[in-house]
Amino acid sequence: MTQPEQPTESIYLPGPTVYPVLFALGLAAVVVGLYAWWPYSVIGALIALPSLFGWLRANRAEIARMPRHQRTDTAPIPLAATRPPSSEGGE
Repeated sequence: MTQPEQPTESIYLPGPTVYPVLFALGLAAVVVGLYAWWPYSVIGALIALPSLFGWLRANRAEIARMPRHQRTDTAPIPLAATRPPSSEGGE
């Protein structure tokens, strides 16, 4: 079997971003503010909400850059639901 001259399938990984860390920090501040002092919740919400929207916007932009179709050179693997052989034999 010969190898294709170019890769036929691509793997896309998201780029590094600070939004998940900021969202977690803001959410933690909201929870702390529920038990400690309410201004912590307000500050946490002011951090969490914009970071959540930024994270979703960045994710949407990365998905839009992905190609819609990929060329494959392999056959699909057929899937069949079969039961494993039982060990209840009269042997």
